[in-house]
Amino acid sequence: ILGLLVSKNKKVRDGAAQAFNNLLEKNIKIGENELNSILANKQVDDELRGFSRPDLSRHISDDIDSSVIDSMTKTVADNFSVSQNFYKLKARLLKVKKLKYHERNLPVGNSEINYSYEKSKKIVQKVLTDLDSDFIDIFNSFNDHGQIDVYPRAGKRSGAFCAAEAISNPTYILLNHTNKLNDVLTLAHEVGHGINNEAMRKTQNSLNFGTTVATAEVASTFFEDFVLKEILKTANEEERFEIMMEKITQDVSSIFRQVALYLFEQELHKEFRKKGYLSHSEIGKIFQKHMSAYMGPAVEKSKGSENWWLYWSHIRSFFYVYSYASGLLISKSLQNSVAKDKLFIKKIKYFLSTGLSESPQNTFGKLGINIRNDEFWKKGINEIKDLLTETEKLAKRLKKI
Repeated sequence: ILGLLVSKNKKVRDGAAQAFNNLLEKNIKIGENELNSILANKQVDDELRGFSRPDLSRHISDDIDSSVIDSMTKTVADNFSVSQNFYKLKARLLKVKKLKYHERNLPVGNSEINYSYEKSKKIVQKVLTDLDSDFIDIFNSFNDHGQIDVYPRAGKRSGAFCAAEAISNPTYILLNHTNKLNDVLTLAHEVGHGINNEAMRKTQNSLNFGTTVATAEVASTFFEDFVLKEILKTANEEERFEIMMEKITQDVSSIFRQVALYLFEQELHKEFRKKGYLSHSEIGKIFQKHMSAYMGPAVEKSKGSENWWLYWSHIRSFFYVYSYASGLLISKSLQNSVAKDKLFIKKIKYFLSTGLSESPQNTFGKLGINIRNDEFWKKGINEIKDLLTETEKLAKRLKKI
Protein backbone atom coordinates (compact mmCIF):
# COMPACT_ATOMS: atom_id res chain seq x y z
CA ILE A 1 0.00 0.00 0.00
CA LEU A 2 2.80 2.41 0.88
CA GLY A 3 4.28 1.91 -2.57
CA LEU A 4 1.02 3.11 -4.15
CA LEU A 5 1.17 6.43 -2.30
CA VAL A 6 3.58 7.78 -4.93
CA SER A 7 1.43 6.71 -7.89
CA LYS A 8 0.99 9.46 -10.48
CA ASN A 9 -2.67 8.41 -10.69
CA LYS A 10 -4.43 10.57 -8.09
CA LYS A 11 -7.28 8.08 -7.58
CA VAL A 12 -4.79 5.28 -6.90
CA ARG A 13 -2.70 7.23 -4.37
CA ASP A 14 -5.74 8.73 -2.61
CA GLY A 15 -7.36 5.29 -2.45
CA ALA A 16 -4.15 3.78 -1.07
CA ALA A 17 -3.95 6.53 1.58
CA GLN A 18 -7.55 5.84 2.63
CA ALA A 19 -6.91 2.09 2.86
CA PHE A 20 -3.74 2.73 4.87
CA ASN A 21 -5.51 5.15 7.23
CA ASN A 22 -8.27 2.57 7.76
CA LEU A 23 -5.69 -0.05 8.73
CA LEU A 24 -4.04 2.31 11.21
CA GLU A 25 -7.36 3.34 12.74
CA LYS A 26 -8.38 -0.30 13.12
CA ASN A 27 -5.21 -1.06 15.08
CA ILE A 28 -4.67 2.25 16.87
CA LYS A 29 -5.71 1.03 20.34
CA ILE A 30 -3.32 -1.92 20.10
CA GLY A 31 -0.59 0.48 19.04
CA GLU A 32 -1.41 2.82 21.91
CA ASN A 33 -1.06 -0.02 24.43
CA GLU A 34 2.12 -1.30 22.81
CA LEU A 35 3.84 2.09 22.66
CA ASN A 36 3.01 2.93 26.27
CA SER A 37 4.48 -0.43 27.31
CA ILE A 38 7.65 0.38 25.36
CA LEU A 39 7.88 3.84 26.94
CA ALA A 40 7.36 2.40 30.43
CA ASN A 41 9.97 -0.31 29.92
CA LYS A 42 12.50 2.26 28.66
CA GLN A 43 11.84 4.50 31.67
CA VAL A 44 12.52 1.63 34.10
CA ASP A 45 15.72 0.65 32.26
CA ASP A 46 16.99 4.24 32.29
CA GLU A 47 16.20 4.69 36.00
CA LEU A 48 17.97 1.44 36.93
CA ARG A 49 21.05 2.42 34.94
CA GLY A 50 21.08 6.05 36.06
CA PHE A 51 20.69 7.57 32.60
CA SER A 52 19.90 11.27 32.85
CA ARG A 53 17.99 11.44 29.56
CA PRO A 54 16.08 8.93 27.39
CA ASP A 55 18.51 9.10 24.45
CA LEU A 56 21.72 8.82 26.51
CA SER A 57 21.94 5.02 26.23
CA ARG A 58 21.88 5.34 22.42
CA HIS A 59 24.70 7.90 22.47
CA ILE A 60 26.80 5.76 24.81
CA SER A 61 26.31 2.67 22.65
CA ASP A 62 27.41 4.73 19.63
CA ASP A 63 30.44 6.11 21.50
CA ILE A 64 29.41 9.68 20.76
CA ASP A 65 28.79 12.65 23.06
CA SER A 66 25.22 13.86 23.51
CA SER A 67 26.45 17.43 22.91
CA VAL A 68 27.41 16.47 19.33
CA ILE A 69 23.94 15.10 18.56
CA ASP A 70 22.28 18.05 20.29
CA SER A 71 24.32 20.42 18.12
CA MET A 72 23.39 18.55 14.94
CA THR A 73 19.66 18.28 15.70
CA LYS A 74 19.41 21.93 16.77
CA THR A 75 21.23 23.12 13.63
CA VAL A 76 18.91 21.08 11.39
CA ALA A 77 15.78 22.19 13.27
CA ASP A 78 16.91 25.84 13.05
CA ASN A 79 16.96 25.35 9.27
CA PHE A 80 13.58 23.65 8.79
CA SER A 81 12.83 26.57 6.44
CA VAL A 82 14.83 24.65 3.79
CA SER A 83 12.47 21.64 3.82
CA GLN A 84 9.44 23.94 4.14
CA ASN A 85 10.52 25.85 1.01
CA PHE A 86 11.01 22.57 -0.84
CA TYR A 87 7.42 21.53 -0.14
CA LYS A 88 6.21 24.98 -1.23
CA LEU A 89 8.02 24.43 -4.53
CA LYS A 90 6.56 20.94 -4.93
CA ALA A 91 3.02 22.26 -4.29
CA ARG A 92 3.54 24.92 -6.99
CA LEU A 93 4.86 22.30 -9.41
CA LEU A 94 1.83 20.08 -8.79
CA LYS A 95 -0.53 23.09 -9.10
CA VAL A 96 -2.08 22.69 -5.64
CA LYS A 97 -2.34 25.09 -2.70
CA LYS A 98 -1.30 22.36 -0.29
CA LEU A 99 0.06 18.85 -0.65
CA LYS A 100 -1.84 16.13 1.15
CA TYR A 101 0.26 14.46 3.81
CA HIS A 102 0.62 11.26 1.77
CA GLU A 103 1.72 13.24 -1.31
CA ARG A 104 4.86 14.74 0.20
CA ASN A 105 7.14 12.25 -1.64
CA LEU A 106 5.20 12.28 -4.90
CA PRO A 107 7.65 12.36 -7.85
CA VAL A 108 7.52 15.38 -10.13
CA GLY A 109 7.81 15.08 -13.93
CA ASN A 110 6.89 12.70 -16.70
CA SER A 111 10.15 11.32 -18.08
CA GLU A 112 10.45 7.58 -17.61
CA ILE A 113 14.14 6.68 -17.64
CA ASN A 114 14.67 2.92 -17.45
CA TYR A 115 17.62 1.68 -15.42
CA SER A 116 18.01 -2.05 -15.95
CA TYR A 117 20.26 -3.80 -13.48
CA GLU A 118 22.99 -4.11 -16.11
CA LYS A 119 22.80 -0.36 -16.81
CA SER A 120 22.76 0.41 -13.09
CA LYS A 121 25.72 -1.89 -12.52
CA LYS A 122 27.76 -0.16 -15.23
CA ILE A 123 27.08 3.28 -13.72
CA VAL A 124 28.18 2.08 -10.27
CA GLN A 125 31.23 0.35 -11.76
CA LYS A 126 32.34 3.56 -13.48
CA VAL A 127 32.04 5.59 -10.27
CA LEU A 128 33.93 3.02 -8.19
CA THR A 129 36.65 2.67 -10.83
CA ASP A 130 37.16 6.46 -10.82
CA LEU A 131 37.37 6.52 -7.02
CA ASP A 132 39.69 3.56 -6.26
CA SER A 133 40.61 0.18 -7.72
CA ASP A 134 39.92 -1.62 -4.44
CA PHE A 135 36.30 -0.43 -4.53
CA ILE A 136 35.60 -1.79 -7.99
CA ASP A 137 37.30 -5.10 -7.15
CA ILE A 138 34.96 -5.56 -4.17
CA PHE A 139 31.84 -4.73 -6.19
CA ASN A 140 32.82 -7.04 -9.05
CA SER A 141 33.46 -9.83 -6.55
CA PHE A 142 29.94 -9.39 -5.09
CA ASN A 143 28.46 -9.77 -8.58
CA ASP A 144 30.72 -12.63 -9.64
CA HIS A 145 30.01 -14.69 -6.52
CA GLY A 146 26.24 -14.25 -6.39
CA GLN A 147 26.27 -12.05 -3.28
CA ILE A 148 23.63 -9.63 -4.61
CA ASP A 149 19.97 -10.75 -4.71
CA VAL A 150 18.66 -8.32 -7.31
CA TYR A 151 15.00 -8.74 -8.28
CA PRO A 152 11.70 -8.82 -6.36
CA ARG A 153 9.81 -12.12 -6.30
CA ALA A 154 6.97 -13.78 -4.45
CA GLY A 155 7.73 -14.21 -0.76
CA LYS A 156 10.78 -11.94 -0.78
CA ARG A 157 10.78 -9.11 1.75
CA SER A 158 10.55 -5.53 0.48
CA GLY A 159 13.21 -2.84 0.64
CA ALA A 160 16.96 -3.32 0.57
CA PHE A 161 19.75 -4.07 3.01
CA CYS A 162 23.35 -5.22 3.30
CA ALA A 163 24.32 -7.89 5.83
CA ALA A 164 27.48 -9.58 7.05
CA GLU A 165 26.75 -9.80 10.80
CA ALA A 166 30.13 -11.40 11.66
CA ILE A 167 33.68 -11.23 10.31
CA SER A 168 33.46 -14.91 9.38
CA ASN A 169 30.36 -14.40 7.20
CA PRO A 170 30.33 -13.21 3.57
CA THR A 171 28.66 -9.90 2.76
CA TYR A 172 25.24 -10.24 1.13
CA ILE A 173 23.12 -7.51 -0.44
CA LEU A 174 19.34 -7.73 -0.88
CA LEU A 175 17.68 -5.49 -3.47
CA ASN A 176 14.25 -5.24 -5.11
CA HIS A 177 15.37 -3.72 -8.41
CA THR A 178 12.49 -2.40 -10.55
CA ASN A 179 14.48 -0.32 -13.09
CA LYS A 180 13.80 3.09 -11.49
CA LEU A 181 16.29 5.88 -10.74
CA ASN A 182 15.95 5.18 -7.03
CA ASP A 183 17.01 1.56 -7.65
CA VAL A 184 20.38 2.72 -9.01
CA LEU A 185 20.90 4.88 -5.93
CA THR A 186 19.81 2.01 -3.68
CA LEU A 187 22.36 -0.28 -5.32
CA ALA A 188 25.11 2.30 -4.71
CA HIS A 189 23.92 2.80 -1.13
CA GLU A 190 24.00 -0.90 -0.22
CA VAL A 191 27.28 -1.46 -2.06
CA GLY A 192 28.69 1.35 0.11
CA HIS A 193 27.82 -0.70 3.19
CA GLY A 194 29.36 -3.75 1.52
CA ILE A 195 32.64 -1.97 0.74
CA ASN A 196 32.69 -0.78 4.35
CA ASN A 197 32.34 -4.41 5.51
CA GLU A 198 35.16 -5.65 3.29
CA ALA A 199 37.50 -2.81 4.31
CA MET A 200 36.96 -3.68 7.97
CA ARG A 201 37.39 -7.39 7.28
CA LYS A 202 40.97 -6.75 6.09
CA THR A 203 42.10 -4.76 9.12
CA GLN A 204 39.93 -5.52 12.17
CA ASN A 205 39.41 -8.42 14.53
CA SER A 206 35.98 -9.89 15.25
CA LEU A 207 35.36 -7.56 18.21
CA ASN A 208 35.94 -4.45 16.10
CA PHE A 209 34.13 -5.69 13.00
CA GLY A 210 31.08 -3.46 12.76
CA THR A 211 29.94 0.15 12.73
CA THR A 212 28.22 2.34 15.26
CA VAL A 213 24.94 3.96 14.33
CA ALA A 214 26.87 7.26 14.20
CA THR A 215 29.07 6.02 11.32
CA ALA A 216 26.96 3.35 9.56
CA GLU A 217 25.26 5.64 7.05
CA VAL A 218 28.34 7.67 6.10
CA ALA A 219 29.82 5.09 3.70
CA SER A 220 26.49 4.26 2.05
CA THR A 221 25.48 7.87 1.34
CA PHE A 222 29.03 8.72 0.22
CA PHE A 223 28.89 6.26 -2.69
CA GLU A 224 25.21 6.96 -3.40
CA ASP A 225 25.82 10.68 -3.94
CA PHE A 226 28.78 10.07 -6.26
CA VAL A 227 26.57 7.83 -8.40
CA LEU A 228 23.87 10.50 -8.54
CA LYS A 229 26.42 13.06 -9.72
CA GLU A 230 27.53 10.63 -12.43
CA ILE A 231 23.95 10.23 -13.67
CA LEU A 232 23.51 14.02 -13.79
CA LYS A 233 26.49 14.37 -16.15
CA THR A 234 24.61 12.84 -19.09
CA ALA A 235 21.07 13.99 -18.25
CA ASN A 236 19.19 16.53 -20.40
CA GLU A 237 17.52 19.50 -18.68
CA GLU A 238 14.18 17.72 -18.15
CA GLU A 239 15.86 14.65 -16.70
CA ARG A 240 18.21 16.83 -14.67
CA PHE A 241 15.27 18.66 -13.13
CA GLU A 242 13.52 15.43 -12.13
CA ILE A 243 16.71 13.90 -10.73
CA MET A 244 17.43 17.03 -8.69
CA MET A 245 13.88 17.00 -7.29
CA GLU A 246 14.29 13.33 -6.37
CA LYS A 247 17.63 14.09 -4.72
CA ILE A 248 16.18 16.90 -2.60
CA THR A 249 13.24 14.63 -1.65
CA GLN A 250 15.73 12.05 -0.37
CA ASP A 251 17.87 14.64 1.43
CA VAL A 252 14.80 16.14 3.11
CA SER A 253 13.66 12.67 4.18
CA SER A 254 17.11 11.65 5.43
CA ILE A 255 17.98 14.88 7.26
CA PHE A 256 15.03 17.12 8.08
CA ARG A 257 12.37 14.43 8.51
CA GLN A 258 14.63 12.17 10.60
CA VAL A 259 15.55 15.03 12.93
CA ALA A 260 11.85 15.89 13.26
CA LEU A 261 11.18 12.24 14.17
CA TYR A 262 14.07 12.29 16.64
CA LEU A 263 12.57 15.37 18.32
CA PHE A 264 9.16 13.63 18.32
CA GLU A 265 10.74 10.69 20.14
CA GLN A 266 12.37 12.99 22.69
CA GLU A 267 9.10 14.75 23.49
CA LEU A 268 7.20 11.44 23.58
CA HIS A 269 9.46 10.00 26.30
CA LYS A 270 9.47 13.33 28.18
CA GLU A 271 5.67 13.56 28.20
CA PHE A 272 5.27 9.93 29.28
CA ARG A 273 7.66 10.45 32.21
CA LYS A 274 5.79 13.59 33.22
CA LYS A 275 2.15 12.46 32.74
CA GLY A 276 2.19 8.67 32.55
CA TYR A 277 0.00 6.77 30.08
CA LEU A 278 -0.58 8.67 26.81
CA SER A 279 -3.70 8.22 24.70
CA HIS A 280 -3.31 7.69 20.97
CA SER A 281 -4.78 11.15 20.36
CA GLU A 282 -2.11 12.71 22.64
CA ILE A 283 0.61 10.78 20.80
CA GLY A 284 -0.90 11.90 17.49
CA LYS A 285 -0.81 15.57 18.49
CA ILE A 286 2.88 15.34 19.40
CA PHE A 287 3.58 13.54 16.12
CA GLN A 288 1.74 16.11 13.99
CA LYS A 289 3.44 18.97 15.80
CA HIS A 290 6.89 17.77 14.77
CA MET A 291 5.89 16.71 11.27
CA SER A 292 4.36 20.14 10.66
CA ALA A 293 7.52 21.80 11.98
CA TYR A 294 9.71 20.42 9.20
CA MET A 295 7.08 20.35 6.41
CA GLY A 296 5.57 23.77 6.99
CA PRO A 297 2.28 25.21 5.70
CA ALA A 298 2.54 23.67 2.20
CA VAL A 299 1.65 20.19 3.56
CA GLU A 300 -1.74 19.73 5.18
CA LYS A 301 -2.49 17.80 8.36
CA SER A 302 -4.61 15.34 6.41
CA LYS A 303 -7.23 13.40 8.37
CA GLY A 304 -5.67 10.14 9.52
CA SER A 305 -2.07 11.38 9.34
CA GLU A 306 -2.07 11.83 13.11
CA ASN A 307 -1.86 8.02 13.35
CA TRP A 308 1.13 7.53 11.05
CA TRP A 309 3.49 7.05 13.98
CA LEU A 310 1.92 3.60 14.40
CA TYR A 311 3.73 1.92 11.49
CA TRP A 312 7.06 3.70 12.14
CA SER A 313 9.29 0.81 13.25
CA HIS A 314 12.29 2.91 14.36
CA ILE A 315 10.33 4.19 17.35
CA ARG A 316 10.95 0.77 18.88
CA SER A 317 14.72 1.05 18.34
CA PHE A 318 15.08 4.25 20.40
CA PHE A 319 16.66 7.33 18.84
CA TYR A 320 18.30 5.41 16.01
CA VAL A 321 17.23 7.87 13.32
CA TYR A 322 19.67 10.67 14.10
CA SER A 323 22.26 8.59 12.21
CA TYR A 324 20.55 9.19 8.86
CA ALA A 325 20.91 12.94 9.27
CA SER A 326 24.42 12.98 10.74
CA GLY A 327 25.62 10.31 8.30
CA LEU A 328 24.50 12.22 5.21
CA LEU A 329 25.83 15.56 6.46
CA ILE A 330 29.24 14.03 7.25
CA SER A 331 29.19 12.22 3.92
CA LYS A 332 28.68 15.51 2.06
CA SER A 333 31.82 16.88 3.72
CA LEU A 334 33.85 13.83 2.68
CA GLN A 335 32.54 14.08 -0.90
CA ASN A 336 33.66 17.70 -1.11
CA SER A 337 37.12 16.78 0.20
CA VAL A 338 37.51 14.09 -2.49
CA ALA A 339 36.27 16.48 -5.19
CA LYS A 340 38.96 18.99 -4.18
CA ASP A 341 41.75 16.42 -3.77
CA LYS A 342 41.58 12.90 -5.22
CA LEU A 343 44.31 11.74 -2.83
CA PHE A 344 41.82 12.29 0.02
CA ILE A 345 40.39 8.90 -0.96
CA LYS A 346 43.21 7.37 1.11
CA LYS A 347 41.65 8.95 4.20
CA ILE A 348 38.24 7.63 3.14
CA LYS A 349 39.73 4.13 2.96
CA TYR A 350 41.18 4.61 6.45
CA PHE A 351 37.74 5.63 7.74
CA LEU A 352 36.09 2.61 6.08
CA SER A 353 38.60 0.27 7.74
CA THR A 354 38.40 1.55 11.35
CA GLY A 355 35.21 -0.28 12.36
CA LEU A 356 34.67 -0.15 16.11
CA SER A 357 38.36 0.34 16.93
CA GLU A 358 37.99 4.11 17.45
CA SER A 359 35.27 6.53 18.54
CA PRO A 360 33.49 8.50 15.79
CA GLN A 361 34.95 11.77 17.12
CA ASN A 362 38.53 10.43 16.87
CA THR A 363 37.96 8.83 13.47
CA PHE A 364 36.46 11.95 11.90
CA GLY A 365 39.02 14.13 13.67
CA LYS A 366 41.79 12.32 11.80
CA LEU A 367 39.96 13.16 8.58
CA GLY A 368 39.96 16.85 9.53
CA ILE A 369 36.28 16.93 10.48
CA ASN A 370 35.19 18.52 13.77
CA ILE A 371 31.69 17.21 14.41
CA ARG A 372 31.55 19.23 17.64
CA ASN A 373 31.40 22.45 15.62
CA ASP A 374 27.91 23.81 14.80
CA GLU A 375 29.29 25.40 11.63
CA PHE A 376 30.24 21.96 10.30
CA TRP A 377 26.58 20.85 10.20
CA LYS A 378 25.52 24.11 8.51
CA LYS A 379 27.80 23.47 5.52
CA GLY A 380 25.89 20.34 4.51
CA ILE A 381 22.54 22.07 4.97
CA ASN A 382 23.72 24.99 2.83
CA GLU A 383 24.47 22.49 0.03
CA ILE A 384 20.84 21.37 0.03
CA LYS A 385 19.72 25.01 0.11
CA ASP A 386 21.89 25.76 -2.93
CA LEU A 387 20.56 22.71 -4.78
CA LEU A 388 16.99 23.83 -4.05
CA THR A 389 17.75 27.31 -5.45
CA GLU A 390 19.29 25.78 -8.58
CA THR A 391 16.29 23.45 -9.01
CA GLU A 392 13.81 26.31 -8.68
CA LYS A 393 15.69 28.29 -11.34
CA LEU A 394 15.64 25.27 -13.64
CA ALA A 395 11.89 24.83 -13.04
CA LYS A 396 11.34 28.44 -14.14
CA ARG A 397 13.54 27.97 -17.20
CA LEU A 398 11.52 24.90 -18.16
CA LYS A 399 8.32 26.91 -17.47
CA LYS A 400 7.07 24.51 -14.82
CA ILE A 401 6.27 27.33 -12.37
